Amino acid sequence: MTDFAYKPTLTGELVVLRPMDAGDYEALFAAMNDPEVMRFTGSHGEIGEERAREWCRTRKDQTDRLDLVVIDRQTDQVVGEVVLNQWDPDNQSCSFRILIGPAGQGRGLGSEATRMIVGYGIEQLGLHRISLGVFAFNPRAQRAYEKAGFKREGVLRDALRWDGEWHDEVVMSVLATEWIPSEV
Repeated sequence: MTDFAYKPTLTGELVVLRPMDAGDYEALFAAMNDPEVMRFTGSHGEIGEERAREWCRTRKDQTDRLDLVVIDRQTDQVVGEVVLNQWDPDNQSCSFRILIGPAGQGRGLGSEATRMIVGYGIEQLGLHRISLGVFAFNPRAQRAYEKAGFKREGVLRDALRWDGEWHDEVVMSVLATEWIPSEV
């Protein structure tokens, strides 16, 4: 097991995942500020342009997380990001999150990006467990995660307050012992 200091470029049929840098800010900002994306990620507001640019610029220097942008191979445009974070080296585990903006939705880009980064985490980094949280009002994402090998573990009740209403968060994970590399 190594840390996340090495930032790979992974190439799939539909997407390329590559290290994030400052030049990705505009595309990521547009994706993150889409109202539907904000709702699905539970994001309540902006962090400010200067801070967001700094965030993009410094992701490649982090050794405890892996942030890669998702590039649509058809258009060569950044359409989102995939992240392995909350790394626990003692337990060989981490969390996963993905964000795909409107320009990349509905064409399987997120599904392929998910399989690629999870495969990398398990097969190359030696992770045993990768977990995620998805809000109960997003069954499409839950199905996509299930197709990628994630299994439902439980529910965090009333984990998100959105537009005055409480929503549950579904906890899911995939274990190395369940991972099927041939599906990558």
